[in-house]
Amino acid sequence: MNSLNASFSQNISIVHPEYFFIIGLSGIPYSSYYYIFLFITYFITIIGNSIVLIIIALERNLHSPKYIGVFNLALADIGETNALIPNMVKTFLFDSRYISYNACLVNMFFVFLFSTMQSFTLVVLAYDRFIAICLPLRYHALVNNTNMTLVLSAKWAFNSSVVALMVSLITRLSFCESNVIQSYVCDHGPVYRLACNDNSVNRFMGTFITTLYLVIPMIIIILSYLGIFLALNKITTWESRLKALKTCVSHLLLVGIYFLPISCAYIAAFMLSLAPNARVISTSLAYAVPPMLNPIIYVLNTAEIKDIIQKMFKNRSTRDISK
Repeated sequence: MNSLNASFSQNISIVHPEYFFIIGLSGIPYSSYYYIFLFITYFITIIGNSIVLIIIALERNLHSPKYIGVFNLALADIGETNALIPNMVKTFLFDSRYISYNACLVNMFFVFLFSTMQSFTLVVLAYDRFIAICLPLRYHALVNNTNMTLVLSAKWAFNSSVVALMVSLITRLSFCESNVIQSYVCDHGPVYRLACNDNSVNRFMGTFITTLYLVIPMIIIILSYLGIFLALNKITTWESRLKALKTCVSHLLLVGIYFLPISCAYIAAFMLSLAPNARVISTSLAYAVPPMLNPIIYVLNTAEIKDIIQKMFKNRSTRDISK
């Protein structure tokens, strides 16, 4: 009975602030140049990924499992960029650092949802390359449009549930001392650390999210490429090896620009005890830059998309000349 009373008294004492105050980039010298960079990043990301989405949607030749994955990645890139950069610009450029409690939780949900979808989509694309190179005769049986769509749909549902659980656990915290977030966005860690009651469940959830969406995907991708490299060694001719390896170049670049910056940012933050401003800059860049580079990499390194874009420009120039 005493434990029930204690639990009840704890529940009724929970305090939710009306708003949070975000101070992540305040005090950083020449921060206005960073806002300009963010605006350029946002513009390139939206335009580049929108072009990829339109090309894949309209071109029937690209209606394949691989490009369904690329389409999903571009969709996640646009979603994360819209959830992240406009709020950063509004918060700091227009000196509007206040964000309501509910808006903070909503923003946290969408930033993590789209970021986790990028991670899982890269795992799915790694699986696609693994089957294509290691089990080419079974590729169409194991990887097809229906299977790829079902897998990605299941991942959207799973990620939404996990991230929603993470965000909902914030509501059990009481913010009775400070509402100042030491970050550039409503980030999970800086928010739950403000709580004045027990946040051990939230700390565990943060570790679980990092392991599930950063550590495990990296391990799976590394193992898949170990299998790919072993399979390539069995190919007798160097030309055939190079041709098979070229199909992986775009994905390897995407994996590098997504996982390396985020991993380095987290490792530096925890092991090197970075100053708050340095941590904010490194993590914000790690989340903002990859969605901008993804469409550029696929356009430059994927023959199918590059050929389609070249044909579009040739057709347009031909029409202009005929006029």
